[in-house]
Amino acid sequence: MQFLRRAVLLFSAILPCVAFGGATSMQGQQTATMPPAAVSLPDAPGQQDKPPATRSRSQRDQAEMQLNQEVHQRILGVVPNFNTTDNQNAAPLSARQKFRLAFRSAVDPFTFVAVAADAGISQAENSFPGYGQGAAGYGKRFGASYADSFDGTLWGNAILPALLHQDPRYFRKGTGNFTGRLLYAVSTTVWARNDNGTWGPNYANVAGSIVAGGISNLYYPASDRGVGLTFQRGFTVTAEGTLGAIGVEFWPDVSRGLFHGRVTGSAPAASSPNASGY
Repeated sequence: MQFLRRAVLLFSAILPCVAFGGATSMQGQQTATMPPAAVSLPDAPGQQDKPPATRSRSQRDQAEMQLNQEVHQRILGVVPNFNTTDNQNAAPLSARQKFRLAFRSAVDPFTFVAVAADAGISQAENSFPGYGQGAAGYGKRFGASYADSFDGTLWGNAILPALLHQDPRYFRKGTGNFTGRLLYAVSTTVWARNDNGTWGPNYANVAGSIVAGGISNLYYPASDRGVGLTFQRGFTVTAEGTLGAIGVEFWPDVSRGLFHGRVTGSAPAASSPNASGY
C-alpha cells in the first residue's frame, strides 16, 4: 500500500517536474546505466554575427515562447506535463523562468487533488501515527504531503538548477529503439543538460531530493525523523521518479496507439535533431 500511496502522486508530481533534472516529493529518477554524451549546441543561424547582449536577449525571448507552450501541456487533458520538451535544442531558461515553471507545477489544481488522495490513503493506513486520526490528522497529512511536493519542486526544479546552471526540463528523446530510449530516460536521473548546452552530472536532481528529505524532518512526527530516514526518503523519491521519466518518454507512443494517431498532452514538436548523444 505504501507503493500505491506514492503512486497516487506520480502523475501530479513526477510528470510536471520529472525534468527532469529536478525533483519533487516524487520526482527523482533512478541511477543511469548509459548517460548521454556531452554535446555543445551550435548557435542558431545568424546568431554568431549578433552582439552578445542582443544574442542573449533573443535567446531569452525564444525560451519564453517555448515555455509558454510547455506550461499548457497536459496528458489526457488533465495531468500536468509542463517540464517536458521534444526540442533537444530548446533555448536555456533564465533563473526567473525556472522559478516560474516550478511554481506553475507546484500550484496546479491537479497537484492538490493528488495530494488530497495521498493524504487520504496515508490516513487509512495510519501512516505517520504521530499525526493521529480525524480531521486534524488528515490536515497534518495533507500539509506534509503538499510540503514534500512543494519543497522538492522548489529545490530540484528552481533553486538548485538556477544556482548550478542546469536545465530542469526533461528533453524527450522520442526516436530510436526501445532499449536506447529506456536507458536514456533512466539516465536523466544522474545526467542532465546544462544551460550551456552540454550534458553532465545531474547535481540538482540528486541534491534536491536529499534537501527536500531533510526539510521534511521539520514537520514529520518525531518517530519519522532522522538522518537515515532523510536519505531513505531521498533514495525512494529518486527511484520512483524513474517511472515518471519512462512514462513521459513513451506517452506519445502509447497515446498514438490509444487514440489512433492523435497524441494528447505531448510536448511541442521537435524542431531540431536529437542532441543527447544517443
